[in-house]
Amino acid sequence: MTPVLRLFEDTLSSDAAPSPLPPLPRMIFVVHGSVTIDGRSFSDGEAWHGIGAVTCAAGPVGVTLWRFELASSAGGGAATGRGVSSRETLSAALDTLPEGELLMRGDSVGFPPGGCAYRHTHQGPGIRCLLDGGIRIDTHGRSTSYGPGGAWFESGPEPVFAQAADRETRFIRVKILPRALLGKSSIAYVNPEDKAKPKAQQYQIFVDAPIDRPV
Repeated sequence: MTPVLRLFEDTLSSDAAPSPLPPLPRMIFVVHGSVTIDGRSFSDGEAWHGIGAVTCAAGPVGVTLWRFELASSAGGGAATGRGVSSRETLSAALDTLPEGELLMRGDSVGFPPGGCAYRHTHQGPGIRCLLDGGIRIDTHGRSTSYGPGGAWFESGPEPVFAQAADRETRFIRVKILPRALLGKSSIAYVNPEDKAKPKAQQYQIFVDAPIDRPV
């Protein structure tokens, strides 16, 4: 079976009683509110990551979470329990998953108004979801624009150009990469002259950790 990277948006009321999430490599990003996971508290713009079974306990105003996880196959995955709403935003079969040992990298990418990411590739597939602003993604011969909450998949080897809107823009992403890239950039620019140009994007790393290959 082909491994799947998927993104769910989970909303928990303040008195929610969610069922435990099964063991999987995952990153959980807090969009709004606060949550306690594995005995640690997280609020807007923070993220938890881990591989074991875990339960999320919402704070006093509830919480909205983006849950990225790597599964061995498609299907299932929605969070359940009293006071829990869960929807799959995007899932993608990882046909371009790198060979050998893997790592999960989760981060945010921010752009100033009108900033861009020159045409580039990555060494592994990933899902992105827009948090703020607006962005246009050019790939596979077409252009698609996204607003907050919009999600897209990048295969890795397929070149991508990203153009931010005329306001500050930020997206959250999780990529599955070769473990040899631990602590190293995965990006490669298609046009060599772009490598030396000033870059608009700014990064905040949430997780860069080895994971097992799904079986």
